[in-house]
Amino acid sequence: MGGSVSCCISPGDSPKFHRRELELEECPITTAEDLSEDTRTYLQHISDRELPDELAQEENPSDHPRASTLFLNKSQTDVREKRKSNYLNHMSPGLLTKKYSSCSTIFIDDSTVSQPNLKSTIKCVALAIYYHIKNRDSNRSLDIFDEKKHPLSREKVPDEYSVVDPEHKLIYRFIRTLFSSAQLTAECAIVTLVYLERLLTYAEMDICPSNWKRIVLGAILLSSKVWDDQAVWNVDYCQILKDITVEDMNEMERHFLELLQFNINVPASVYAKYYFDLRSLADENNLSFPLEPLSNKRAQKLEAISRLCEDKYKDFKKSAMKRSVSVDNLIGIRTTQAVLS
Repeated sequence: MGGSVSCCISPGDSPKFHRRELELEECPITTAEDLSEDTRTYLQHISDRELPDELAQEENPSDHPRASTLFLNKSQTDVREKRKSNYLNHMSPGLLTKKYSSCSTIFIDDSTVSQPNLKSTIKCVALAIYYHIKNRDSNRSLDIFDEKKHPLSREKVPDEYSVVDPEHKLIYRFIRTLFSSAQLTAECAIVTLVYLERLLTYAEMDICPSNWKRIVLGAILLSSKVWDDQAVWNVDYCQILKDITVEDMNEMERHFLELLQFNINVPASVYAKYYFDLRSLADENNLSFPLEPLSNKRAQKLEAISRLCEDKYKDFKKSAMKRSVSVDNLIGIRTTQAVLS
């Protein structure tokens, strides 16, 4: 016990014992008495030992806020081609179709990171999935997501189902049907995209024409349970997709969680990164978020919010002044006579 190593089995029973014995000889066990004052200061900290894991997370955009999102990288090729084509054909990039504020009318965008616009967010998520499928590296997949082996409807799956890439409108209609029927929020759509890219990274697979529907369905199913307070049950999705069974939904959800290594946490910084990258994707593809003219009621509401923020800032400023007083504010310095004895 303590600093000694003992075992009750014979060395010839398992080859692992010999490897363990060699490791112990190369790294002898030391006690606290064997460490000098100089060597104690160089003990490896636990944060240093976990550094490689942190570096690995930085490469995964669904875990680290500084890593670039996968869908934005995959869309850059098409965006550059569109810009080049517009330049060669002397075409306008579409900026003239946007609304601009004037002296008489002010247009505002009601979509914010805390309350995104539902329709525009679903369009952007569908476009991100479209670029994932179009610019995929290969066709790596798993049987649990194969639509031919696990069909979502009784209709016969066409022979070219794994070859023809789906259009953006088809992906958008599939997601919109699920969100409108299950009454899901726009925030849930962003979390769906986070889970989708996390699945592709963790499982080292690709989203392709043969599996995109089941992968998107699994991501929506999981995000609705994690994000929304009143989650939609698996049996409710079976009522939306008439021909799918509850057992199939449960099995797909279980595999999805296992492939994610049960990591369903979405930090606020990662959520915000995906939101703003979706907005960048919309701007590059002329999918502008809706702008509405500023009404009197909306102006009064914004004014009330800004006034409330100003009052909070004033109270915070007063409390900060009470905690610390500058020496410059002191008027007069009291002096006392020294008593010599």
